[in-house]
Amino acid sequence: MLKITDLSATVGEDSEAKTILNGLSLDVPAGEVHAIMGPNGAGKSTLSYVLTGRSGYEVTGGGATLNGEDILGMDPEDRAAKGMFLSFQYPVEIPGVPVMTFVRTAMNAQRKARGEAEISAPDFIKKSREVAGMLNLDAEMLKRPVNVGFSGGEKKRLEIYQMMMLEPKFLILDETDSGLDIDALKTVADGVNAMRDPSRGMLVITHYQRLLDYIKPDKVHVLAKGRIIKTGEADLALRLEKEGYDGVLGEAA
Repeated sequence: MLKITDLSATVGEDSEAKTILNGLSLDVPAGEVHAIMGPNGAGKSTLSYVLTGRSGYEVTGGGATLNGEDILGMDPEDRAAKGMFLSFQYPVEIPGVPVMTFVRTAMNAQRKARGEAEISAPDFIKKSREVAGMLNLDAEMLKRPVNVGFSGGEKKRLEIYQMMMLEPKFLILDETDSGLDIDALKTVADGVNAMRDPSRGMLVITHYQRLLDYIKPDKVHVLAKGRIIKTGEADLALRLEKEGYDGVLGEAA
């Protein structure tokens, strides 16, 4: 599904450009959830930004495909229409734009790009109520401007709401557990787990094992200095939680 081959990327301008990804390769098949863990500065968030097309990052080598299509040459909105979704570590505020207006506009823009009909207002409202109920989102919250005045937990739940409404093919969750208390973490994890599907892949980026207690990964990858240095089963995350990264980094040296 998502295949990354020898991907290298820099951030910054010209002589100040800094290499963050350094020959990273990764394969996430459809139906699987893979977790990426690693120390600060390893390149975890950079990987999510490069895959989804955030400006300021330049690919200097390698490639990435989604279902066999090269995504790195696409504009961000085209990647989204192909099914890429990024849940941000720090969701941005959009003053003046109600949540439901924003989400319905995004849904219809993606449908148009795929040659599909727009979702009708009744169908949108019905689906919105169902998803909001699963995530304990109050109906009044969906009428407010996107993320304006929301708590950290509310912002994260709202991102999962957007994800469930858009039904993307591939999910990238960048430290979705950041700033969540245990109840919000369970709610967010329930929403993510509801999206598990044989035709959908997920990449979960996290510092901590606790998220993986609720979202069970098929594989865990350790990222350091811009490349994957170790891959293992779910118990690798438990080892990292217990021992830290030093042991794994030493093995790879």
